[in-house]
Amino acid sequence: MRTTINLDDKTHEFASVYAAARGITLSAAIAELIRKAETAPPIPLAIRRSPDGLPLLPRTGKVLTTEMVKALSEDEL
Repeated sequence: MRTTINLDDKTHEFASVYAAARGITLSAAIAELIRKAETAPPIPLAIRRSPDGLPLLPRTGKVLTTEMVKALSEDEL
């Protein structure tokens, strides 16, 4: 199947180096990396809790606003 994707510079560089090291095309390298990711063991999700038992979200450096929560709640309805 032919498709177009956009990669950030670092991802493109990694995939290009990976392809060159194995003597395969960039498309074959990306397909191989995706297949490897599919078969990788899942990363365990450890849910941390506050002292009063509430689940804590992992720190991402992004601000979670009330508007974002409302928008997600509305999407689920």
